[in-house]
Amino acid sequence: MSGIPVQAGAELAISLADDARVRDANRRWRGKDKATNVLSFPGVLPAGLAQAPYLGDIILARETVIAEAREAGRPFDDHFTHLVVHGVLHLLGHDHVTATEAERMEKLETAILAALGVPDPYEGSEPLETMAG
Repeated sequence: MSGIPVQAGAELAISLADDARVRDANRRWRGKDKATNVLSFPGVLPAGLAQAPYLGDIILARETVIAEAREAGRPFDDHFTHLVVHGVLHLLGHDHVTATEAERMEKLETAILAALGVPDPYEGSEPLETMAG
């Protein structure tokens, strides 16, 4: 659905960690000493995705994900699924630094989530570029 070819059977790792561990990883690997909801660590550059057996790692901050879901009035499962999709798109080379990138990534997320039966998490909210992950 993202239009990016990946090797059949390619794998990735998803970890659910406490907020302190995710904050530490964010500080060590991104130079941002703050909490965040999801971090993605690509295992390969986008040009090598079609041949890569391993796409990378995604780490979600459990307490943050629970709090965000509660604050947004969304089921935990829906918010968790959204952040996993968000993280996978980062592994595939998508980003949301510019408004154009954010709009493209948000549309992909919304389409993927709809295919999974998850309501649009952006309906009535700010653009994706304000997301932490």
